[in-house]
Amino acid sequence: MAASISLTQSFRLRDALVAAHPFRLASPFRFGRSFPLFQNPSSRSPSASMSVQAPKKSPDVEFLDRRESGILHFVKYHGLGNDFIMVDNRNSSEPKVTPEQAVKLCERNIGVGADGVIFVLPGVNDTDYTMRIFNSDGSEPEMCGNGIRCFARFITELENLHGMQSFRIHTGAGLIVPEIQSDGKVKVDMGQPILHAPDIPTMIPADKNGSVIKAELVVDGISWNVTCVSMGNPHCVTFGTKKCEALQVDDIKLEDIGPKFEHHEMFPSRTNTEFVQVISRSHLKMRVWERGAGATLACGTGACAVVVAAVLEGHTERHCVVELPGGPLEIEWREEDNHVYMTGPAEVVFYGSVAL
Repeated sequence: MAASISLTQSFRLRDALVAAHPFRLASPFRFGRSFPLFQNPSSRSPSASMSVQAPKKSPDVEFLDRRESGILHFVKYHGLGNDFIMVDNRNSSEPKVTPEQAVKLCERNIGVGADGVIFVLPGVNDTDYTMRIFNSDGSEPEMCGNGIRCFARFITELENLHGMQSFRIHTGAGLIVPEIQSDGKVKVDMGQPILHAPDIPTMIPADKNGSVIKAELVVDGISWNVTCVSMGNPHCVTFGTKKCEALQVDDIKLEDIGPKFEHHEMFPSRTNTEFVQVISRSHLKMRVWERGAGATLACGTGACAVVVAAVLEGHTERHCVVELPGGPLEIEWREEDNHVYMTGPAEVVFYGSVAL
Protein backbone atom coordinates (compact mmCIF):
# COMPACT_ATOMS: atom_id res chain seq x y z
CA MET A 1 0.00 0.00 0.00
CA ALA A 2 1.53 3.30 -1.09
CA ALA A 3 0.39 6.72 0.03
CA SER A 4 1.15 10.38 -0.38
CA ILE A 5 0.37 12.63 2.54
CA SER A 6 0.38 16.36 3.10
CA LEU A 7 0.39 17.09 6.80
CA THR A 8 -1.55 20.22 7.60
CA GLN A 9 -1.03 20.58 11.32
CA SER A 10 1.90 19.90 13.58
CA PHE A 11 -0.63 20.27 16.40
CA ARG A 12 -0.65 16.76 17.77
CA LEU A 13 1.25 14.93 15.11
CA ARG A 14 3.18 12.97 17.68
CA ASP A 15 -0.05 11.80 19.35
CA ALA A 16 -1.82 11.08 16.08
CA LEU A 17 1.01 9.11 14.54
CA VAL A 18 2.94 7.59 17.42
CA ALA A 19 0.99 4.34 17.09
CA ALA A 20 2.14 3.88 13.49
CA HIS A 21 5.39 2.00 14.05
CA PRO A 22 7.42 3.07 10.99
CA PHE A 23 7.03 6.76 11.86
CA ARG A 24 10.03 8.40 13.42
CA LEU A 25 9.60 11.83 14.91
CA ALA A 26 12.16 13.73 12.88
CA SER A 27 12.13 16.45 10.30
CA PRO A 28 11.74 15.55 7.56
CA PHE A 29 9.63 12.54 8.60
CA ARG A 30 10.57 9.21 7.09
CA PHE A 31 8.53 6.09 6.62
CA GLY A 32 9.51 2.45 6.70
CA ARG A 33 9.62 0.42 3.54
CA SER A 34 6.14 -1.03 4.02
CA PHE A 35 4.36 2.32 3.58
CA PRO A 36 6.33 4.84 1.50
CA LEU A 37 5.28 8.47 1.83
CA PHE A 38 5.68 11.25 -0.68
CA GLN A 39 6.09 14.90 -0.02
CA ASN A 40 2.74 15.87 -1.49
CA PRO A 41 -0.03 14.32 -3.59
CA SER A 42 1.51 15.45 -6.90
CA SER A 43 5.15 14.48 -6.35
CA ARG A 44 6.60 10.98 -6.36
CA SER A 45 9.96 11.54 -4.73
CA PRO A 46 11.88 8.30 -4.17
CA SER A 47 13.31 9.71 -0.97
CA ALA A 48 10.04 8.82 0.84
CA SER A 49 10.30 11.90 3.02
CA MET A 50 8.13 14.92 3.69
CA SER A 51 8.32 18.22 5.46
CA VAL A 52 5.82 19.27 8.08
CA GLN A 53 4.13 22.63 7.64
CA ALA A 54 1.08 24.34 9.07
CA PRO A 55 -0.65 26.06 6.14
CA LYS A 56 -2.63 29.21 6.68
CA LYS A 57 -5.69 27.86 4.89
CA SER A 58 -7.27 24.59 3.83
CA PRO A 59 -6.02 22.97 0.63
CA ASP A 60 -7.95 23.38 -2.58
CA VAL A 61 -11.03 21.21 -2.89
CA GLU A 62 -9.68 20.05 -6.26
CA PHE A 63 -7.41 17.66 -4.37
CA LEU A 64 -10.42 15.55 -3.35
CA ASP A 65 -12.05 15.98 -6.76
CA ARG A 66 -9.27 14.12 -8.56
CA ARG A 67 -10.35 10.95 -10.32
CA GLU A 68 -7.44 8.54 -10.58
CA SER A 69 -7.98 4.85 -11.11
CA GLY A 70 -7.03 2.83 -8.05
CA ILE A 71 -6.20 5.93 -5.99
CA LEU A 72 -8.25 7.05 -2.96
CA HIS A 73 -7.94 10.69 -1.89
CA PHE A 74 -8.91 11.26 1.71
CA VAL A 75 -8.68 13.57 4.69
CA LYS A 76 -7.90 12.23 8.13
CA TYR A 77 -9.81 13.81 11.01
CA HIS A 78 -9.97 13.15 14.71
CA GLY A 79 -12.40 13.90 17.49
CA LEU A 80 -10.51 13.81 20.80
CA GLY A 81 -8.12 11.25 19.34
CA ASN A 82 -10.85 9.01 17.88
CA ASP A 83 -9.53 9.14 14.32
CA PHE A 84 -11.15 8.56 10.95
CA ILE A 85 -10.30 8.41 7.27
CA MET A 86 -12.88 10.70 5.64
CA VAL A 87 -13.91 9.91 2.06
CA ASP A 88 -15.85 12.19 -0.30
CA ASN A 89 -18.45 9.77 -1.66
CA ARG A 90 -21.08 12.31 -2.75
CA ASN A 91 -21.17 11.02 -6.32
CA SER A 92 -22.30 7.51 -5.37
CA SER A 93 -24.55 5.75 -2.89
CA GLU A 94 -22.05 2.89 -2.61
CA PRO A 95 -18.83 3.34 -0.60
CA LYS A 96 -15.64 3.61 -2.63
CA VAL A 97 -13.89 1.30 -0.18
CA THR A 98 -14.87 -2.26 0.74
CA PRO A 99 -14.90 -3.45 4.36
CA GLU A 100 -11.82 -5.54 3.60
CA GLN A 101 -9.99 -2.51 2.21
CA ALA A 102 -11.08 -0.49 5.25
CA VAL A 103 -9.37 -2.99 7.53
CA LYS A 104 -6.10 -2.52 5.63
CA LEU A 105 -6.43 1.28 5.60
CA CYS A 106 -7.06 1.40 9.34
CA GLU A 107 -4.07 -0.79 10.19
CA ARG A 108 -1.66 1.42 12.13
CA ASN A 109 1.57 -0.31 11.19
CA ILE A 110 1.20 -0.83 7.44
CA GLY A 111 -1.82 1.32 6.61
CA VAL A 112 -2.93 4.90 7.08
CA GLY A 113 -4.06 4.15 10.63
CA ALA A 114 -7.53 4.97 11.98
CA ASP A 115 -10.43 3.76 14.08
CA GLY A 116 -12.68 3.72 11.02
CA VAL A 117 -13.38 4.91 7.48
CA ILE A 118 -16.29 7.34 7.07
CA PHE A 119 -18.09 8.06 3.80
CA VAL A 120 -20.03 11.20 2.86
CA LEU A 121 -22.80 9.85 0.62
CA PRO A 122 -25.84 11.53 -0.98
CA GLY A 123 -28.76 12.23 1.32
CA VAL A 124 -32.01 10.26 1.27
CA ASN A 125 -35.52 10.97 2.60
CA ASP A 126 -35.09 14.77 2.70
CA THR A 127 -31.69 14.64 4.43
CA ASP A 128 -28.65 16.57 3.24
CA TYR A 129 -26.18 13.69 3.36
CA THR A 130 -25.83 10.05 4.36
CA MET A 131 -23.10 8.84 6.69
CA ARG A 132 -21.71 5.32 6.63
CA ILE A 133 -18.72 4.00 8.52
CA PHE A 134 -16.61 0.87 8.46
CA ASN A 135 -14.82 0.07 11.71
CA SER A 136 -11.20 -0.99 11.83
CA ASP A 137 -12.34 -4.63 11.90
CA GLY A 138 -14.52 -4.16 8.80
CA SER A 139 -17.85 -4.18 10.65
CA GLU A 140 -20.37 -1.41 10.07
CA PRO A 141 -21.85 0.34 13.13
CA GLU A 142 -25.11 2.24 13.07
CA MET A 143 -23.52 5.55 14.03
CA CYS A 144 -20.48 7.14 15.64
CA GLY A 145 -20.64 10.22 17.85
CA ASN A 146 -17.09 11.46 17.32
CA GLY A 147 -17.39 10.46 13.69
CA ILE A 148 -20.50 12.59 13.12
CA ARG A 149 -18.65 15.67 14.39
CA CYS A 150 -15.79 14.96 11.99
CA PHE A 151 -18.37 14.35 9.28
CA ALA A 152 -19.92 17.81 9.83
CA ARG A 153 -16.56 19.57 9.72
CA PHE A 154 -15.59 17.61 6.60
CA ILE A 155 -18.79 18.76 4.87
CA THR A 156 -17.95 22.40 5.52
CA GLU A 157 -14.61 21.83 3.84
CA LEU A 158 -16.10 19.98 0.88
CA GLU A 159 -18.76 22.64 0.35
CA ASN A 160 -16.49 25.57 1.30
CA LEU A 161 -18.90 26.72 4.02
CA HIS A 162 -18.06 29.14 6.82
CA GLY A 163 -19.61 30.23 10.09
CA MET A 164 -22.42 28.46 11.92
CA GLN A 165 -23.99 25.62 9.94
CA SER A 166 -26.33 22.70 10.53
CA PHE A 167 -26.97 19.55 8.52
CA ARG A 168 -29.56 16.79 8.41
CA ILE A 169 -27.63 13.52 8.27
CA HIS A 170 -29.12 10.12 7.53
CA THR A 171 -27.39 7.38 9.55
CA GLY A 172 -28.04 3.79 10.51
CA ALA A 173 -29.31 5.18 13.80
CA GLY A 174 -31.77 7.52 12.08
CA LEU A 175 -31.70 11.28 11.57
CA ILE A 176 -28.81 13.09 13.28
CA VAL A 177 -28.45 16.89 13.21
CA PRO A 178 -24.95 18.31 13.88
CA GLU A 179 -24.43 22.06 14.22
CA ILE A 180 -21.15 23.91 13.73
CA GLN A 181 -20.82 26.42 16.58
CA SER A 182 -19.22 29.86 16.49
CA ASP A 183 -16.16 28.52 18.32
CA GLY A 184 -15.66 25.75 15.76
CA LYS A 185 -16.92 22.96 18.02
CA VAL A 186 -19.74 20.75 16.84
CA LYS A 187 -22.97 20.32 18.79
CA VAL A 188 -24.99 17.27 17.87
CA ASP A 189 -28.59 16.40 18.64
CA MET A 190 -28.12 12.70 19.22
CA GLY A 191 -31.84 12.00 19.62
CA GLN A 192 -33.59 10.08 22.36
CA PRO A 193 -31.84 7.26 24.22
CA ILE A 194 -33.34 3.80 23.79
CA LEU A 195 -33.86 1.95 27.07
CA HIS A 196 -36.16 -0.90 26.06
CA ALA A 197 -33.99 -4.01 26.43
CA PRO A 198 -34.97 -5.85 23.20
CA ASP A 199 -34.35 -2.68 21.17
CA ILE A 200 -30.82 -2.08 22.52
CA PRO A 201 -30.49 -5.12 22.12
CA THR A 202 -29.65 -7.05 25.27
CA MET A 203 -30.88 -10.30 26.74
CA ILE A 204 -30.17 -9.25 30.33
CA PRO A 205 -33.45 -9.62 32.25
CA ALA A 206 -35.24 -6.25 32.29
CA ASP A 207 -37.08 -4.53 35.13
CA LYS A 208 -40.85 -3.97 35.14
CA ASN A 209 -40.42 -1.01 32.79
CA GLY A 210 -38.51 -3.08 30.28
CA SER A 211 -35.18 -1.39 31.06
CA VAL A 212 -31.85 -2.74 32.27
CA ILE A 213 -30.72 -0.37 35.02
CA LYS A 214 -28.05 -1.37 37.52
CA ALA A 215 -28.62 -5.00 36.68
CA GLU A 216 -26.22 -7.83 37.40
CA LEU A 217 -23.99 -9.15 34.63
CA VAL A 218 -21.43 -11.85 35.31
CA VAL A 219 -18.30 -11.44 33.19
CA ASP A 220 -15.39 -13.84 33.64
CA GLY A 221 -16.70 -14.87 37.07
CA ILE A 222 -17.15 -11.30 38.37
CA SER A 223 -20.56 -9.71 38.96
CA TRP A 224 -20.87 -6.20 37.52
CA ASN A 225 -23.61 -3.61 37.93
CA VAL A 226 -24.58 -2.53 34.42
CA THR A 227 -27.04 -0.18 32.75
CA CYS A 228 -27.79 -0.73 29.07
CA VAL A 229 -28.53 2.15 26.70
CA SER A 230 -28.74 2.49 22.94
CA MET A 231 -27.86 5.74 21.22
CA GLY A 232 -28.64 4.06 17.93
CA ASN A 233 -25.88 1.60 18.81
CA PRO A 234 -25.67 -0.62 21.91
CA HIS A 235 -23.85 0.40 25.08
CA CYS A 236 -23.24 -1.38 28.36
CA VAL A 237 -22.31 1.12 31.08
CA THR A 238 -20.81 0.12 34.40
CA PHE A 239 -19.84 2.17 37.43
CA GLY A 240 -18.45 -0.82 39.29
CA THR A 241 -18.78 -4.42 40.42
CA LYS A 242 -21.16 -5.78 43.03
CA LYS A 243 -18.29 -5.92 45.53
CA CYS A 244 -16.73 -2.57 44.62
CA GLU A 245 -19.20 -0.03 43.29
CA ALA A 246 -16.71 2.84 42.87
CA LEU A 247 -14.45 2.26 39.88
CA GLN A 248 -10.99 3.71 39.42
CA VAL A 249 -11.01 3.60 35.64
CA ASP A 250 -7.25 4.02 35.24
CA ASP A 251 -6.84 0.66 36.98
CA ILE A 252 -9.05 -1.20 34.50
CA LYS A 253 -7.20 -3.66 32.25
CA LEU A 254 -9.26 -2.68 29.24
CA GLU A 255 -7.63 -5.02 26.73
CA ASP A 256 -8.46 -7.99 28.98
CA ILE A 257 -12.00 -7.20 30.10
CA GLY A 258 -13.28 -5.22 27.12
CA PRO A 259 -13.56 -8.09 24.62
CA LYS A 260 -15.35 -10.22 27.22
CA PHE A 261 -18.10 -7.59 27.52
CA GLU A 262 -18.23 -6.98 23.76
CA HIS A 263 -18.77 -10.65 22.91
CA HIS A 264 -20.90 -11.58 25.94
CA GLU A 265 -23.83 -13.82 25.12
CA MET A 266 -26.23 -11.27 26.62
CA PHE A 267 -25.51 -8.93 23.69
CA PRO A 268 -26.69 -10.52 20.43
CA SER A 269 -25.29 -7.63 18.35
CA ARG A 270 -22.19 -7.30 20.55
CA THR A 271 -21.83 -4.10 22.57
CA ASN A 272 -19.73 -1.05 23.32
CA THR A 273 -18.68 -0.96 26.97
CA GLU A 274 -18.01 2.08 29.15
CA PHE A 275 -16.23 1.91 32.50
CA VAL A 276 -17.09 5.03 34.50
CA GLN A 277 -15.75 6.85 37.53
CA VAL A 278 -17.92 9.48 39.20
CA ILE A 279 -15.89 12.58 40.00
CA SER A 280 -18.82 14.81 40.97
CA ARG A 281 -22.50 15.40 40.16
CA SER A 282 -21.42 17.11 36.94
CA HIS A 283 -18.14 15.38 36.10
CA LEU A 284 -17.57 11.82 34.94
CA LYS A 285 -14.43 10.01 33.82
CA MET A 286 -14.69 7.08 31.44
CA ARG A 287 -12.75 4.59 29.39
CA VAL A 288 -14.32 2.75 26.50
CA TRP A 289 -14.01 -0.52 24.66
CA GLU A 290 -15.70 0.03 21.31
CA ARG A 291 -17.45 -2.73 19.42
CA GLY A 292 -15.39 -3.40 16.33
CA ALA A 293 -12.59 -0.97 17.21
CA GLY A 294 -11.37 -1.93 20.68
CA ALA A 295 -9.86 0.61 23.08
CA THR A 296 -10.16 4.13 21.67
CA LEU A 297 -9.34 7.57 23.03
CA ALA A 298 -12.95 8.73 22.83
CA CYS A 299 -16.48 7.58 22.00
CA GLY A 300 -19.20 10.16 21.48
CA THR A 301 -22.21 7.86 21.64
CA GLY A 302 -20.56 6.20 24.64
CA ALA A 303 -20.27 9.52 26.48
CA CYS A 304 -23.96 10.15 25.79
CA ALA A 305 -24.91 6.69 27.07
CA VAL A 306 -22.78 7.24 30.18
CA VAL A 307 -24.64 10.41 31.17
CA VAL A 308 -28.00 8.73 30.57
CA ALA A 309 -26.92 5.80 32.74
CA ALA A 310 -25.51 8.11 35.42
CA VAL A 311 -28.79 9.98 35.67
CA LEU A 312 -30.82 6.76 35.77
CA GLU A 313 -28.62 5.38 38.55
CA GLY A 314 -28.74 8.66 40.48
CA HIS A 315 -25.05 9.55 40.19
CA THR A 316 -25.26 12.91 38.39
CA GLU A 317 -27.38 15.74 37.07
CA ARG A 318 -28.42 15.87 33.43
CA HIS A 319 -25.63 18.20 32.26
CA CYS A 320 -22.12 16.80 32.63
CA VAL A 321 -18.58 17.01 31.41
CA VAL A 322 -17.38 13.55 30.44
CA GLU A 323 -13.62 13.16 30.62
CA LEU A 324 -12.21 10.69 28.10
CA PRO A 325 -8.57 9.72 27.46
CA GLY A 326 -8.60 12.05 24.43
CA GLY A 327 -10.24 15.00 26.20
CA PRO A 328 -13.61 16.24 27.48
CA LEU A 329 -17.06 16.18 25.91
CA GLU A 330 -20.03 18.20 27.11
CA ILE A 331 -23.17 16.07 27.34
CA GLU A 332 -26.71 17.16 28.20
CA TRP A 333 -29.79 14.93 28.50
CA ARG A 334 -32.63 17.42 28.29
CA GLU A 335 -35.71 16.61 30.28
CA GLU A 336 -38.02 18.75 28.12
CA ASP A 337 -37.50 16.80 24.87
CA ASN A 338 -35.70 13.66 26.13
CA HIS A 339 -32.91 14.30 23.59
CA VAL A 340 -29.20 13.95 24.30
CA TYR A 341 -26.90 16.74 23.08
CA MET A 342 -23.17 16.31 22.63
CA THR A 343 -20.67 19.13 22.10
CA GLY A 344 -17.01 18.67 21.24
CA PRO A 345 -14.21 19.33 18.76
CA ALA A 346 -13.30 17.82 15.40
CA GLU A 347 -9.95 18.57 13.77
CA VAL A 348 -8.03 17.82 10.58
CA VAL A 349 -4.94 15.66 10.96
CA PHE A 350 -3.69 15.42 7.36
CA TYR A 351 -4.64 15.07 3.67
CA GLY A 352 -3.49 12.08 1.69
CA SER A 353 -3.79 9.69 -1.21
CA VAL A 354 -3.46 5.93 -1.08
CA ALA A 355 -3.38 3.17 -3.68
CA LEU A 356 -6.12 0.65 -3.00
